[in-house]
Amino acid sequence: MTMQSFLSVQNLNAFYGDFQALFDVSFSLEVGQTIAIIGSNGAGKSTLLHALLGQVSKTTTAATFDGLDLNHAKTPEIVGHGISLVPEGRHLFKSCTVLENLELGASAKRSGDWNLSSILELFPELDQFLDRNSMDISGGQQQMVAIGRALMANPSLILFDELSLGLAPVVINRIYDSIPAIKSKGTSLIIVEQDIYRAQEAADYVFCLLEGHIALEGPPDKLDDEMITRAYFGDAT
Repeated sequence: MTMQSFLSVQNLNAFYGDFQALFDVSFSLEVGQTIAIIGSNGAGKSTLLHALLGQVSKTTTAATFDGLDLNHAKTPEIVGHGISLVPEGRHLFKSCTVLENLELGASAKRSGDWNLSSILELFPELDQFLDRNSMDISGGQQQMVAIGRALMANPSLILFDELSLGLAPVVINRIYDSIPAIKSKGTSLIIVEQDIYRAQEAADYVFCLLEGHIALEGPPDKLDDEMITRAYFGDAT
């Protein structure tokens, strides 16, 4: 069965004022697929996610998501159409409880399998903290809340920005263990990750950004350590 390509980006260029952060980035994502984006700090990984959400200035030859023209859509429309972001640093609402943060994710009012009950099934650790302020739980638990908040919007595509950054190994394992359950609902994923091996394990397809350009791409089993190292540090040929 041929998979349906529902995110397609051609020749994406992204800018912060006069500074160009991405150069002619092209890729596509299939329904249910996971793409991992690797690269060093400043490579353009987070910028790519924000460009998809309409949060930075950009130009493209064409960019569509599930029938929506991303060239002309604003961020609220893009989110309402089914893209959610788990931002770097989590960005929970500091004055809100864990429950309130989760419920804010449902404001998109999209129907689907994700609700408070299914979030707590995915992350049962959060059940005992629902009434606690979101700043009074651990970093790993905050990351679970951030993921849960994004899922409460019932997205068809979820963007993870630096999924494992700053987390203890045991927490990283717990977060990555949740990915199969998320994918089982038909959700596609784009994971920005500095941990190359985690990215390869989780993804169906990987590409490496270097100074805003795609330096290497392919299925993870076709990319060996030498190829990735050369692309990551700027020696790709």
